[in-house]
Amino acid sequence: MTKTDFYCTAFLGMGVVASGSLQHVVSTVKEALGDRDLIQLFIFDDTTGKQIDVDFRGKTDDVGKRLGEQFGDLPDTEASQLPPRRIGRPKLGVVSGEVTLLPRHWEWLKSQPGGASVTLRKLVDEARHAGGEQSKIRESQEATHYFITAMAGNFPQYEEALRALYAGDLDHFYHFIDDWAPDIRNYIKRLAANAFPEGNL
Repeated sequence: MTKTDFYCTAFLGMGVVASGSLQHVVSTVKEALGDRDLIQLFIFDDTTGKQIDVDFRGKTDDVGKRLGEQFGDLPDTEASQLPPRRIGRPKLGVVSGEVTLLPRHWEWLKSQPGGASVTLRKLVDEARHAGGEQSKIRESQEATHYFITAMAGNFPQYEEALRALYAGDLDHFYHFIDDWAPDIRNYIKRLAANAFPEGNL
């Protein structure tokens, strides 16, 4: 799989004309649309909500070749940058490191079931989980913001919708975008799927 296999959606005006992997979308619109329409086409990354610039000059193969040069081959690049695996104990992924705590912290850790190491691992996992939820919400909000700004910046209640998005107010957010063009509204809802705390869904 290459970086051009990530999913995206193409809009012409207010409507969706293609959706799927970047390679699929580009080849589909290149063969179905004329040069005038391609100039007005907008392609968005389904994960980040950001616009993807594609040079549609030439034949479909030419466009695909430029995409490959633009985005590169993900697995080969990543594999070449991975450090060599060491032979030895950390098959379980256990890594030793230094932790500096006050005496009262050590006393509390030692008194916990399983000892200091088990307790520290549990605390780290809990913090990672809580941080992961917040990160997922923030990423979804940012993706939604990018797309709304690009495609709905002059729509009625645009600013109100953004305020509701960042306030975590799902009901008002849906209310403000309800009268927007159907394809744009539905795509916004896709991008905003993780933008609201679970209690609001």
